[in-house]
Amino acid sequence: MRPSAYGVAALIIASAVDAQQTATPAPAPAFTFEEVMIPMRDGVHLQTTILTPVDQKVALPILFRRTPYGVPDAPLSRVPTSWKELARDGYIFVIQNLRGRFKSEGVFKLSSQVNLADPASTNETTDAYDSIDWLVKHVRNNNGKVGMYGVSYDGLTTALALLKPHPALKAMSEQAAPVDQWMNDDMHRYGALRESYGVEYSVLEQADKNKNTNFEFDKYDTYSWYLGLGPLSNVNANYLHGSIPFWNDLVAHPDYDSFWRKEGWINQLHASTVPNLNVAGFWDQEDPWGPWQIFRHAAEHDPDNTNFMVAGPWYHGEWQSPKGDSIGLIPLGGHETAREFREMIEAPFFRYYLHGQGSKPTWRATTFQSGANRWRTYPSWPPGESKPTNLYLHADGTLSFNAPTPAKSAREYREYFSDPANPVPYRQRPISPTYPGGDWRTWEVADQRFVDNRPDVLSFVSVALDHDLTITGEVAADIFASTSGTDADFVVKLIDVYPESAQPNAWDADAGPAAGVYARSLNGYELPIAMEIRRGRYNSSYEHPHPLPANTPVEWKIPLRDHDHVFLKGHRLMVQVQSTWFPVIDRNPQRFVPSIYQATAADYVGATQRVYSSPSRPSHLVLPVVP
Repeated sequence: MRPSAYGVAALIIASAVDAQQTATPAPAPAFTFEEVMIPMRDGVHLQTTILTPVDQKVALPILFRRTPYGVPDAPLSRVPTSWKELARDGYIFVIQNLRGRFKSEGVFKLSSQVNLADPASTNETTDAYDSIDWLVKHVRNNNGKVGMYGVSYDGLTTALALLKPHPALKAMSEQAAPVDQWMNDDMHRYGALRESYGVEYSVLEQADKNKNTNFEFDKYDTYSWYLGLGPLSNVNANYLHGSIPFWNDLVAHPDYDSFWRKEGWINQLHASTVPNLNVAGFWDQEDPWGPWQIFRHAAEHDPDNTNFMVAGPWYHGEWQSPKGDSIGLIPLGGHETAREFREMIEAPFFRYYLHGQGSKPTWRATTFQSGANRWRTYPSWPPGESKPTNLYLHADGTLSFNAPTPAKSAREYREYFSDPANPVPYRQRPISPTYPGGDWRTWEVADQRFVDNRPDVLSFVSVALDHDLTITGEVAADIFASTSGTDADFVVKLIDVYPESAQPNAWDADAGPAAGVYARSLNGYELPIAMEIRRGRYNSSYEHPHPLPANTPVEWKIPLRDHDHVFLKGHRLMVQVQSTWFPVIDRNPQRFVPSIYQATAADYVGATQRVYSSPSRPSHLVLPVVP
C-alpha cells in the first residue's frame, strides 16, 4: 500500500522544498497556503493544508487527499509534476494527515476497519465525511464539489469514502488501494505473510508519529538478515519488543479470523456510490489486487455506469511519475504512459464530474496493453471475446496447449527438494531494504534467469510462438502437487521469454526509440507477467488451517490476477514453480504447526515437492486468450 504513497507524497513535498532552496531568486508561490485543524465528530482535530491557486478567479472544486505520510508545511513554489495536468483545470488542493500522524490528534491504528452500524464509531470513512462537510462550508470560493484521489494508503482512504460518501463528494480516483490485508495486497498473499514488507512497513508508520521511520538493518543484504533472524517470533523477541501495534496484530492473528474479516472492508461495498476511476499497475509490487476488487464490487449495482477501471504497465504508483516510458529495463514503445494517463484519462475524468466540462467515459475499462505497447479500451471487463484456454505443464519440462496424453505421461511428475535453510530469493541478491528506496519498485519485472539453474525451481518452456498470443482478463493456475512434509507453499510464475539472437536489434526493431538501448539487455530476458503463491495449510479453508497429507497429490487453485499482455511472435512462454520466495514471503516450516508465527527452529524441515503432469492430474494455467 504504502511506500509508493509515501513516495508520491514525499515527491510533492521534496520537489517543492528543492525548488525553493535551489532557485535564485525564489519563484512566486503557485498556491496560497493555509494550515487548519479540522474538527471530527468526536472532538479530534486533523492537521490539514489548503493550497489555493494564486490566480483563482472563479469558484473551484476541491481535490482532497488524506495521508499518513505528512503534508506540506509551507507554500509550494511550483506545481508538482503529478498535479500539472489537473492544475491546468483549476482546483483547490487539500491534503490532510490521518489521525495520530504528525500534528493530527488521536491515535493512528494502521487499520481499515469500518463499522457503519455503530453511530459512535470513528474511522477513515467518518473522518472523510466530516472533513468534506467542513471544507465545503469553510474553504473560500469553492464550488461545492469535492473530488478525492490518492495512491496506496492515500488510495485506501479515498476508497473508504465509498462506504458512506458525503453528498458533496462527486468523483474519486482510488489508485492502488488495498482492500483485504490477509487475502492479498500488502501484508499477505492468501495467508502467506509478506515478511520483509510487514516488518519494515509496520515500523515505518508506527515507530514514531512525527516521522516515517526506516528500520535500521546492520547489513545491506536483507536476505541474509532475515535468514539469520530465524523463526518469526524473533522479530518481537530480539528487535521490536512488542512496540509496534500492527505487527503485534499480524502475529496474533495468523488465520482468516474475525479480525481480518473486519479489516476486509471491501465486503461492505456492493454498489457504485460515487463515480470512481480505479487505477492499478500490472507490476504493482504492493497493491495489484485491491483496485480490481473495488471495481468488481462496485459493479454489483452500477445503474448509471460510473465505475471505471484503468490498468497499465506500472510498478506501485508509477502512473504519477513524470513519464512512465519504461518499467525497469522494459521499454514501452516510446509511450510516456504516466503522462498519457494523466492527460487522457485522469484529468478529463475529474474535469467532467467536477467542472461539468467534456464528456463522460464511454468505456468500462482502459488498459495499456504490454507487449503490443498500445492503449486499449473495452466496453466490459474481461472482454467478451476473451476465452479461458488451458496451457499445460508437461513432465518433460515443456509447455503447450495440448493436454497430457498417456504416451507423453509415462513419467507423471517432476520433483525438487525445498530447503527452508536455503530458500529461493525473490529477487537477485544482494536484496536492499524495502525503504528508503533501491530496487524494490521494479522487482516484479526482474529477469528470472537468476533462478534458472537452482535445483529447487522447476521451469516449463514452450516452443517459440509462430504468431502473437494475446491474453486479456483473469489468469489462474490449477496445479496438482504433493509434498513429503505436512505443509508447503507453491509459487507459480508465468513468464514471457524474449528471443535470443546474435543480432539483438533484429527482433526488436519496432520497440520504439529505446530499442537500441535495451535490446542487448533484453536478449533472452525472462519477463514475469503473473506471479503468485498459495500456502498449503489454507488450501481447503482460510479460517481453519489443516495439515497436508504427506506424499499425496493435492489440487492447488492459484489466482494470478488480471492482465492484458501480448506474447509476441518468436517469444516463448515459461512457467516456473518453486516453494520459497524469500524474504518477501516468510518461510513455511513444511511441518504443520498451529501457527507459523510461533514455530521454533526445529519445526523447519526440508521436503520433496512433486508437480504432476498426467491425464488424471493435468497441471495447467488458464489463460484468457483473445483470438
